Amino acid sequence: MNQQLEIGKVLNKEKEAQAWIDDFTSRAKAAGEEIKAKAGANTTVSVFETDSQNFYVLGNNWARGTEILYQAMGLQMTDKVKQDALAPGYYTISLELLPEYAGDFIVLSRKQSGENSFMQSEVWKKIDAVKNNRVIEIDTEASSYSDPITLEHLLKIFHEQFLANS
Repeated sequence: MNQQLEIGKVLNKEKEAQAWIDDFTSRAKAAGEEIKAKAGANTTVSVFETDSQNFYVLGNNWARGTEILYQAMGLQMTDKVKQDALAPGYYTISLELLPEYAGDFIVLSRKQSGENSFMQSEVWKKIDAVKNNRVIEIDTEASSYSDPITLEHLLKIFHEQFLANS
């Protein structure tokens, strides 16, 4: 949110930027509390991205909604994600390692036109979040930035999909 505040300062709209930040943060925190109340306080979420050849697990500030999920909503990442992706921001893994990083929920960032045969693999199908219909797909191209429009869009998706799949 510091980025939005700094842009607000440059545009001489610091008060408006701060008002949006405060409102967004409050709404995201409330959504996180609602999700934790329904899914469980210790519910974990992992954010994976694929470009059809590689898989990445994302830390808490690498766009794709990670700053919303982990920082604003207060949802938890798995210990394995904390260990490998938190400090660098992301960590490259193979399809075979996805289950080791998977949380109770998965946010899957991928290009909608991209190849998705991995979703038919036994490795993918055996992940508990997949079996329990707790995968939330987002379009990589529509979630690569942390501008207010993208953040609002992702907050709406996360709030609706987490509650629908809890």
